[in-house]
Amino acid sequence: MFYKQARKNHNPKENKVIVRKEYKMKNTNKGFTLIELIMVTIILGILAAVAIPRYMTSITKAEEAAEDAVISSIMAGLQTHATEMLMENGRPSWPNNPWTVLSTTPVGYAVTDGDAALDGQWRFKASSANITHMRGDGTLVHWDYNPLLNSDGNAVTNTGINTDGVGTMGARESGAGS
Repeated sequence: MFYKQARKNHNPKENKVIVRKEYKMKNTNKGFTLIELIMVTIILGILAAVAIPRYMTSITKAEEAAEDAVISSIMAGLQTHATEMLMENGRPSWPNNPWTVLSTTPVGYAVTDGDAALDGQWRFKASSANITHMRGDGTLVHWDYNPLLNSDGNAVTNTGINTDGVGTMGARESGAGS
């Protein structure tokens, strides 16, 4: 409609006024209203409130599954070592350090004696006989390792005579252990 008027009207100043009015009218309907933006923000907040705890739970479960896989490989290695010792000297036994039975150590394994101190690190602490692992969130977990038990289930002391025995591996516990 404005174009028809602009064509009929031969005055250039009036043509500019008509075109400017048409341009202003087209731009008035662009954008979102404040209510629409608030609703989108509320919906995103609800989704974040639900998703973040689930994400953190899945991370914890994934770390536990990875820890279980490492401990299972250590247990399998210990059983293989005990079988080899049984064939070699007639007595099944576990080594003092459980990491020695693995052909490939897990990512993050540190040879240093002590508790795990870095994210994702695995260590064996000889003084307390604990396998320790530092999780991604800084939580330290450990497994008690007792390599030497006699046939009665009592700990064998190292008297220099015979320290062969099959040990036990404790369940996952939080903290550094004692």
